[in-house]
Amino acid sequence: MLFKLLPLLLFPVLLSATPGYHEPWGKDADLQVQKAKSGLYPPPSTATKIARQVILFHQKVLSPIDGPRSHFKPCSSQYMKLAMMKHGFCKGFIMGCNRLLRENKDPWVYRQIEVDGKLIKYDPPL
Repeated sequence: MLFKLLPLLLFPVLLSATPGYHEPWGKDADLQVQKAKSGLYPPPSTATKIARQVILFHQKVLSPIDGPRSHFKPCSSQYMKLAMMKHGFCKGFIMGCNRLLRENKDPWVYRQIEVDGKLIKYDPPL
């Protein structure tokens, strides 16, 4: 008698059971190619966006009037913009200010490259 009732008792359990074995789909899941990050740098903060606009204003409006005076490649404004995009606002701003303090004609320990017959210090933001 118990053997006749056992399938009736187990039938609702079997209907609500989830499979415990996912071999064909779960086995190959780690073989999927993950998407690469969309950008080289992390998304900029609001302060970085504002500082970038100020630097662009300087590069497009003020610098053509004043003329190029930088002894570095990339120029100091571009260096600060790249440093902010790469390291964030605070560290990028400090790196840019440090670069501005070093902007002079003194020979120093930087690599130098020749551009249009003129030696320029080459110091990219790392």
